[in-house]
Order: sequence, then structure tokens, then C-alpha cells
Amino acid sequence: MAVLSVSRRARAVRVLGVVSASAALALGTAGNALACDISEFSAEAKCDGDKGVITVTDVDPAGIPATVTVYLENNGADVKKIGEQVVRGSREGTTITFADDWKPNAEYRIHVKAARYVDEDIKPNLVTPATACKKKEEEKPPASTPPASTPPVTPTPSAAPSKPAEETETPAPKPSESQSTSPAGNVPAPAGDSNLAETGADSNTGVIAGIAAALVVVGGGAVFFGMRRRGTNSDS
Repeated sequence: MAVLSVSRRARAVRVLGVVSASAALALGTAGNALACDISEFSAEAKCDGDKGVITVTDVDPAGIPATVTVYLENNGADVKKIGEQVVRGSREGTTITFADDWKPNAEYRIHVKAARYVDEDIKPNLVTPATACKKKEEEKPPASTPPASTPPVTPTPSAAPSKPAEETETPAPKPSESQSTSPAGNVPAPAGDSNLAETGADSNTGVIAGIAAALVVVGGGAVFFGMRRRGTNSDS
């Protein structure tokens, strides 16, 4: 009976040990699953407008606080500490931003430290893109347009004073061919005698011509006798 009771106790202790070991293993596995790990961190170089920034994202679902430090590298050595921030991860991811106007192809070292879980760098180091962030063209104010110069006012010469109506010279009407100017010394016949003038009736032209011819004859005779008489006187 005593031997049987000892064997039962030993079996019970053995079972209890197995259960305890299984529980410890389960707790250890769960702890490792919830523990912070460097693989849960990632870094990226981005542009915020025309400025460069570096972002670090933590997807640790346990939300263990971790300190992230960013360094600018040159030939494998830290040249400048860009900044340091604490991040609490989440299943969806928590992102922190470091403002730094990075240059193309620049190299950065990102170190993560979270209690006893993590104390190492994100591998590989972050290398920025080959193209820098585009700078916005500065908007130049439009050139002010100079006011248009006003041309000098030229006095307009006043119009010549108009002559009174009575002083205005009215050009004489040009005589038509039917009203051509008659020869000097001849007076145009009255309108009522125009037919008589054209036919020669009631004209003194013949009488005047006869008197003129008589005077010529008388004059010629007087000259002839005068010369003859002068010749006679000269002979005597």
C-alpha cells in the first residue's frame, strides 16, 4: 500500500511539472511575441513640401516605448546628430518625423533602444533619394507699370474769325458762252432791238462809211493842191 501511494505521488508531481513547463513555455512564447524587435522599425526619407524630412515607423503591437536617434553619416562615421525622439508602436504603425533638409544620396544611421529588448541600428543605413525636394519657384511680384505719361496739351489755334456776311467775297459768276463779253467800246443792243441789229435794219453804218469816204477824198485833194502850190512857189 505504501509503495503504491509513493508511486501515485511521484506521478502527480511529474504531471504537475509537465504542466508548469508547458505554461512557462507558453508564457515565454507569448512574451517573445509581444516583445519589441528591431524588425518592427523602418525609416524613410521624404519631402514635406519643399523641405526634406526623415520618418521612422514602429509597428510594435505591444507599444513598448523606444528611443529613436538619427545621425548623419559620412564615410562610416557620425557627422551630426539630427535628433532623438521616443515612440510607442502600434499594430497599425506609429510614425515620428525628424526635420532635416537632406541632400541627395546622403546616408543616415538610425539607432533604436527599447529597455532590455532592443539596442541596435536599423539595417541597412538609410540613403536618401538621388533627387532633392523640388523648391517652389519664388513668386515674383509683377513689375509695377509706370503711369502712362500724359502728353503735353498743345493749344489748338483758334479758328480765324469769320467775316461778316456782307464782307464775304462772293465770286462773280463765270459768263457762259452765250453771254460772252462784247468787244470794248461796243454797247450791247437792248434786248428789244436784237432782231434789228442782226438784220442791219435801222443802222447808221452806211451813212458813216459814206461820210468817211468823202472826208478822205476831200483830205486827199487838199493835200494834193497844197503840195502843188508849194511847188509853184518854189519855182518862182
